[in-house]
Amino acid sequence: MGKYVIGLDNGGTSTKAAIFDLSGKEIASAGRQTKVITPRSGYTERDMEELWLANCDCVKRALLKAGTDGRDVLGIAVCGHGKGLYPWGKNGKPAYNGIISTDSRAWKYPKKWHENGVYESLRGQLCQELMACQQVALLAWFKEHHRDVYDNIKYVFSVKDYIRYRLTGEAYSEATDISGSGLMDVKHAQFDREILEKLGIGEVYEKLAPVRYSYDLCGTITKEAAKLTGLLEGTPVAGGMFDIDACAVAVNVMSPDELCTIAGTWSINEYISETPVMDGSIAMNSLFAVPGYYLVEECSATSSGNLEWFLENCMEHEHIPEGKNIYDVVNEKVDSIPPEESEVYFLPFLYGSNAHPLGKGAFVGLTTYHDKAHMLRAVYEGVVYSHKTHIERLLSSRKPPEAVRMAGGAVNSGVWVQMFADALGFPIETVEAKELGALGCGMAAAIAAGVYKDYKDAAEHMVHVSGRIYPDEAKTAVYQRKYEKYREIVRALDTVWGQFEV
Repeated sequence: MGKYVIGLDNGGTSTKAAIFDLSGKEIASAGRQTKVITPRSGYTERDMEELWLANCDCVKRALLKAGTDGRDVLGIAVCGHGKGLYPWGKNGKPAYNGIISTDSRAWKYPKKWHENGVYESLRGQLCQELMACQQVALLAWFKEHHRDVYDNIKYVFSVKDYIRYRLTGEAYSEATDISGSGLMDVKHAQFDREILEKLGIGEVYEKLAPVRYSYDLCGTITKEAAKLTGLLEGTPVAGGMFDIDACAVAVNVMSPDELCTIAGTWSINEYISETPVMDGSIAMNSLFAVPGYYLVEECSATSSGNLEWFLENCMEHEHIPEGKNIYDVVNEKVDSIPPEESEVYFLPFLYGSNAHPLGKGAFVGLTTYHDKAHMLRAVYEGVVYSHKTHIERLLSSRKPPEAVRMAGGAVNSGVWVQMFADALGFPIETVEAKELGALGCGMAAAIAAGVYKDYKDAAEHMVHVSGRIYPDEAKTAVYQRKYEKYREIVRALDTVWGQFEV
């Protein structure tokens, strides 16, 4: 019997493979960046063949690092960013580049569906707001602007469904992803041709692969994929899931009482519920990885990816002391300024906005007195305030949690985690795992392989929650005052963003 499971995690710019033992311990991992193609402002794409080969390379290198071969692997599963579009053509090739979830080219379609009443007529079935980066809007855009591409599409895939298809040769729409696409009757967990026809894309009904669930066996590794990955032909492949579901599973969010925030490129804030929240207080309900639950979600591309932009463009020549890295330097700079001593504000809207759909990133309040430390603190705070905006919406429809489980790149910064606790006013819990998305996939693979009966069983063996970080009440008061000012700035600038083109 094999002793390892593999999780593949495809973010907006990178791919990671991680190998876990059955106690959830990470044995080895490998990552690789993929080039983001930006042919126009608001467009974010990637080459689908390059992405496929990056996944294969990551698996092969992770196996090499672990000092193992395919015979030790029980199964594999894939997760990835939600939304976006990865179209597979009728000619057996990608029909276009893959489109990432930060793409905003199709922003006019959700706006049109709201204005003409189509969205309101479908809201009870869709259970979510419609967004420019969803498959539904992107497909409408292709139908109008690239009919040749639209007509050639055989399968409408999310990123992880595309990679699983290349691994197995079998096409499926896994439930957690497809239920957030705007293409599904989420209330009844099924496709409905009439919904698509009302949205003007009725042809898409024929392009949707059958629905499967995250822990379902969805094929096995093909001979071609075995050669490229180092896995054995016939290795089981589970359905996998939307990366935010994978992170929720990996931090053991199995009860409606819990709440999770994920600080990556996207600000993801979520909890699970036995019923969708339909009072208009939140934007997204989708099907959760655990059967019988909906994932109640508030999200936007407004999180820690903004820091990476700042580092790349503003700190390229920063001196790094021996024995430290750039993140150590950043944390020291941020921590050197008390929150009450800086009135510089940053809107983390470089990749998207949770206010106006055309909102852009901005620093407000800069003078000649301020330096990089003030700007970095503003970036940290702006990201936290964006999460807080979403979490306040979530809390309008439920009771406060005892603590907030936190995942994503920001958890690697103790300074940032403390800031989250202080600004949110809740204790923060993190999990002893670096690659949470991959761990969630590994848990799905273990269930599909018959090792564990369900996610609760897998979590008992594979998830290990760290201690709590408690908020400083004095700083909570300071951050609340600053958050209110941040919200006033957002509202004021909302009056001008409509004058910008995408």
